[in-house]
Amino acid sequence: MDDRRRLERPVTAGTTATPASARHDVTAATHTYATLDVPVAGGRLRVGVWDPVGPPAPGPGARPDGGARPAHDAVPTVLAVHGITASHRAWPAVVAALPGVRVVAPDLRGRGRSNTLPGPYGMGAHADDLAAVLDALGVESVVALGHSMGAFVSVVLAHRHPGRVSRLVLVDGGIPLPPPAGLPPDADHDEVLRALLGPAVERLERTFADREEYRGFWRAHPAFASAWDEPWADVVAGYVDYDLVGEAPALRPASSGAAVSADSLELYEGGPLAEALAGDHPLDVPLVLLRAPRGLLDEPEALYSPEHLAAWRARLPGLRTRDVAGINHYTIIMSPPGVEAVAGETLQALAAVTSDGPGPASDEEVTA
Repeated sequence: MDDRRRLERPVTAGTTATPASARHDVTAATHTYATLDVPVAGGRLRVGVWDPVGPPAPGPGARPDGGARPAHDAVPTVLAVHGITASHRAWPAVVAALPGVRVVAPDLRGRGRSNTLPGPYGMGAHADDLAAVLDALGVESVVALGHSMGAFVSVVLAHRHPGRVSRLVLVDGGIPLPPPAGLPPDADHDEVLRALLGPAVERLERTFADREEYRGFWRAHPAFASAWDEPWADVVAGYVDYDLVGEAPALRPASSGAAVSADSLELYEGGPLAEALAGDHPLDVPLVLLRAPRGLLDEPEALYSPEHLAAWRARLPGLRTRDVAGINHYTIIMSPPGVEAVAGETLQALAAVTSDGPGPASDEEVTA
């Protein structure tokens, strides 16, 4: 199904891929799908690649007459970076909404099929891994699309590796988080981690007898209650199934607890993120942040308050923010309104790169 290829050298434009016809893959009509193992520090990083089929999208190398697809290096490419306990299999619904666009999506170090890669972790290490992926694929510059922690990694990639990211589309992440509400000032890291991620951390400590038990956990998750409905129930099922590793009856989530714990330290002010956004030489790449108005458990308290983002817009003139109504932190990439908004902003970013235009104004846009 995956055409899993081991890379001993950078991928060239002539590399073939397998049709995306698996049961859980909604991208079959728009993309082929393959996985690659890219050499990085300490081992190999698993990367999913969706190559477009059919007419090319407007973008670098696209022919105005809709003619034959250009070579891979001329196809518009998006680097899609997942969240703190997720994998590249979080992205198929968004990929299906990006016909004509190549989507490259890694399993970050410590997650998915990259979960045996050792530390050090942190946004800088992940950014270096992503630069290695772009090198291996022969891609010079991309629009980076990051969800949750993937947005933080994308910001640091753009700053740490100048020229590799032309535009940033941040999905409910990428701007330093406010401290979790209700914690005492002297709270230790474990208390902060559990206040921020709560059930996600507890899930990583559990084992499951079989795939159906794990699916049952996610069906009962308040943020995913509607995500199992059509049109993308198979996307959620594929994402959940891929997350399991080990053998029954002791299957476990793939994400490394050590990686999650270490990475969570860098989601607040400080470290590479602070240097990227507020250092002596801050990031100068245009960025848009799509905010989910509901949180990790579908609660009405969002990850970011409007006031918090307003303060950051004042500090970052190039930042534009937008609310996407009716979704939570997870369903923003797995529900019709979320996918429409994320794909639309991504296509807009690609068009801006092609036209060398300034992009949209930095005023906040709110979808009612």
